[in-house]
Amino acid sequence: MVKKDKMKTIQFREAIAEAMSEEMRRDESIFLVGEEVAEYNGAYKASKGMLDEFGPKRVIDSPIAELGFTGISVGAAMNGNRPIVEYMTFNFSLVGIDQIINNAAKIRQMSGGQLNCPIVFRGPTGSAGQLGATHSQAFENWYANTPGLKVVIPSNPYDAKGLLKAAIRDDDPVIFMESEQMYGDKGEIPEGEYIVPIGVADIKREGTDVTIVSFGKIIKEAYKAADELEKEGISVEIIDLRTIRPMDHQAIFNSIKKTNRLVVLEESWPFGSIASEITYQVQENVFDYLDAPIKRITTADTPAPYSPVLLEEWLPNSNDVIKAVKEVLYRK
Repeated sequence: MVKKDKMKTIQFREAIAEAMSEEMRRDESIFLVGEEVAEYNGAYKASKGMLDEFGPKRVIDSPIAELGFTGISVGAAMNGNRPIVEYMTFNFSLVGIDQIINNAAKIRQMSGGQLNCPIVFRGPTGSAGQLGATHSQAFENWYANTPGLKVVIPSNPYDAKGLLKAAIRDDDPVIFMESEQMYGDKGEIPEGEYIVPIGVADIKREGTDVTIVSFGKIIKEAYKAADELEKEGISVEIIDLRTIRPMDHQAIFNSIKKTNRLVVLEESWPFGSIASEITYQVQENVFDYLDAPIKRITTADTPAPYSPVLLEEWLPNSNDVIKAVKEVLYRK
């Protein structure tokens, strides 16, 4: 008889804090650095209590200088440490993007394998309400375009904790993207230790009529749409990618062989999107199984508006998903 772990319900922010704390207890080379991570317990309270437990040498409040603390952390990773770098938002990572792309991602190849860079860059991505155009961008396609980086975007507390632990243990740099609007989300996780492997998608809902592929907080709109579509007798399969790079293409292919239709939902601009890459891989590998053109749902191709009315139009929603599903099913 297999013994199952007891489950507990926690918030997304608590899952992040648990993952970091458990790994820091296990490995003294791990430290956390970022703006307000220590004295303030994190801008979103995702490092609550960690300064008290680990002290100021391992939970470090940085200046408002992403280029500086990103570069220092990359150097620390190359010299035997395993830093976790928190950005208050990935919009601010652009200040340190040269260190991420031209140093962290390339050092293993450029050193002929003599150096590696076990580092996690984490923080919120995408829109979080009325934050304006410069604080509402999604950069997963930018970072996923860089060989040498792994890109992870969990959508719930269970995946967040398990994937973050895997990311911290990984010997390569990992981009770990969250959301201000998910930190309060609650979900069940095991009381015991567990790891969610990087590069493995998860079927969150099984179905037979159409496949929806999504990731991050926007996947909630797919769940809403699937519930409504079920009332009309339409069975939706939902795949949560969880990892953008490396991507679990086979999970998508297997689902399409069953449903023969695909809708991709993401919270980013359409040009050069993750949906574009998925669409190419599907037509290259399982084209003959498609019974309809692939539909993708993204944000509007403009900077994020501040007006709540315009923002609602800019972001994808469950009605967009329902419309796309009916289009691939040739239903009005």
